Amino acid sequence: MPSEYYCWEGSTLTFNVFLQPQASRNALLGLHDNAVKIALTSPPVDGAANKQLILFLSTLFKVKKANIAIISGEKNRRKRVLVQQPLQLPEGLFIK
Repeated sequence: MPSEYYCWEGSTLTFNVFLQPQASRNALLGLHDNAVKIALTSPPVDGAANKQLILFLSTLFKVKKANIAIISGEKNRRKRVLVQQPLQLPEGLFIK
């Protein structure tokens, strides 16, 4: 599986996200156009989708919210996200 959408630097994972706000459910949908596609129920208003993305990822990777940062694309559907020391990885998406 190509890894252009993510990279490891020590124990820190950085990856591309393609966000689908106002979805019917929160879900990790797999890969889409060199990014991990994530559906969230929050609307893209006043940072609500970004907050929900961080909460969703903290549950997915079993880390504190403080271990996750949106490093680019805060006001865009395409984002670059950083996760420090993930304790769990979604199956098949990230290989260390």
